[in-house]
Amino acid sequence: MSRILVIEDEPIIRTELRRLLVRAGHDVSEAGAVQEAASDHALDSFDLVLSDLRLPGAPGTDVIARCPGVPVLIMTSYATVKSAVDAMKLGAVDYIAKPFDHDELLLQVERVLREGKLTRQNAALKREVEQSYSVSGMVGGCAAMRDVFERLRKVAPSPATVLVLGESGTGKELVARALHAQSPRADGPLVSVNCAAIPEGLLESELFGHEKGAFTGALTAHAGLVEAAHGGTLFLDEVGELPAPAQARLLRMLQDGEVRRVGSTRPRKVDVRIVAATHRDLPRRVQEGAFRQDLYFRLRVVEIRLPPLRERGEDLPVLARHLLEKACRKVGRAPMTLSPETLAALSTHPWPGNVRELENALERAVILADGPLVTPDLLALELPAQDSAAETLEPAEPEADEPGGGSLEDYFRRFVLEHQEHMGETELAKRLGISRKALWERRQKMGLPRTRA
Repeated sequence: MSRILVIEDEPIIRTELRRLLVRAGHDVSEAGAVQEAASDHALDSFDLVLSDLRLPGAPGTDVIARCPGVPVLIMTSYATVKSAVDAMKLGAVDYIAKPFDHDELLLQVERVLREGKLTRQNAALKREVEQSYSVSGMVGGCAAMRDVFERLRKVAPSPATVLVLGESGTGKELVARALHAQSPRADGPLVSVNCAAIPEGLLESELFGHEKGAFTGALTAHAGLVEAAHGGTLFLDEVGELPAPAQARLLRMLQDGEVRRVGSTRPRKVDVRIVAATHRDLPRRVQEGAFRQDLYFRLRVVEIRLPPLRERGEDLPVLARHLLEKACRKVGRAPMTLSPETLAALSTHPWPGNVRELENALERAVILADGPLVTPDLLALELPAQDSAAETLEPAEPEADEPGGGSLEDYFRRFVLEHQEHMGETELAKRLGISRKALWERRQKMGLPRTRA
């Protein structure tokens, strides 16, 4: 039931309107003037205000400023174009002339109420998204994360292209969402693209679109993801995997602010902010000739580097509790706590999958737990030994003089090479705390082809 306030100085018309709206299922209050309405009612508690234009004292349009966020429908027997335009300029949602048909009025009221409900739902959804993805929702107090927050605060309001660097699972897309939400483009679209997940033969078409007949199977024209992001932000995840032709098109788009669909000779203007991300060493890719140097410099106008979870020791307990609370809400469970043994296990785990691995482990624990306490066994962080004593799931310790022996890539390489003969891909991915897709991507990038039994 919607709450409607009718402001009308003629008692007969006011009574008739009340009866009409009550029969339609609405809760109706009345007033004979704007001042009376303001003194007798909390104006912002209504779903709709239906006000006459000409009233004793202040005109009906004065109620608009007194109830921000509440739609106001103006009615008058002086139906002139000028009065309609003036009412709309002042913020009225619509205008209806007396005498009006009852069915017409009810249809207009229902439309305004429906649109108001959608507006409130969208506002609530936006607040929820901002709580999940804004900088305030990114937990961290270590020096590296404070630097990330400061850079986000400075660069978000600008149109600058941003390059986000960090290992897989560190939260690069979270940074892109925060940049978008705090920018002047927040009301525009945020389009995310995983450049590594789209087959090379389809990538240019997906990003930049194609015209009908541009290639076999192009039965209709197709707007690409760049055009879909017009007026907003385009997040290019794993930008280091772009093939050379797509790199050239992206560079042209950044330089000229336009795209040309595959098979078209006509450029199209686009207004898009680019946020790119990668876990690859782009300077090395440039040296190897795999990535264009001019595109690299275009992308890194501002650079934000996310630290891996293993370097955020002081943040781990706070982050774990935050993610545990989030997992409980998602699953619909009462709040849970982490045992001291669990916190100790979290602090010693290498976290090859970073924050994403931690989030997945805690969600799994919430689902499997029988009580309110999260114990280490629920996290499945241990790498248990196989039946054979000769087979261990722990990677060999790096030699002290081995260059880069302690890096995550070396950890991954050793673990895969040691265990791929007796583990399937699913088990390998589970033990590493990553998805099968992430395992496959890392194999390709590190030149570790999958063995066949």
